[in-house]
Amino acid sequence: MFPTTARGAHTARHAAEAWLATVAVTSVDDDDGMATASLLIAELTANAALHGRVQGRNARLALTLTAETLRIEVTDARGERLPATPSDAETEGDGESGRGLLLVASLADAWGCESYPPGGKTVWAQCARR
Repeated sequence: MFPTTARGAHTARHAAEAWLATVAVTSVDDDDGMATASLLIAELTANAALHGRVQGRNARLALTLTAETLRIEVTDARGERLPATPSDAETEGDGESGRGLLLVASLADAWGCESYPPGGKTVWAQCARR
């Protein structure tokens, strides 16, 4: 669980990276895999802090590691605000934001969003182990 603030997302990301580092020999096959996982965690936690914030409610970060995949899930309380990948035409060339889900879509082998009753959502990304 982490507070839906920039600091909360930052702390959650660092905790997840520390956990991945302790299991790196068996979970992430190379530095590229670790960097990809870190970027995906950063984007999903930042999005929860920015778009999923509800006063007094935390978000949840969960990592699931199998022999084939690493699955990253971030659950927040804003089930009515579903993520959508913006098209290139919708993002400003000079803008400093608005490309997070484009990055997630390009780095993850799969990603999506599921409702999380009673009113939240879980945004997930999955990376195949290579």
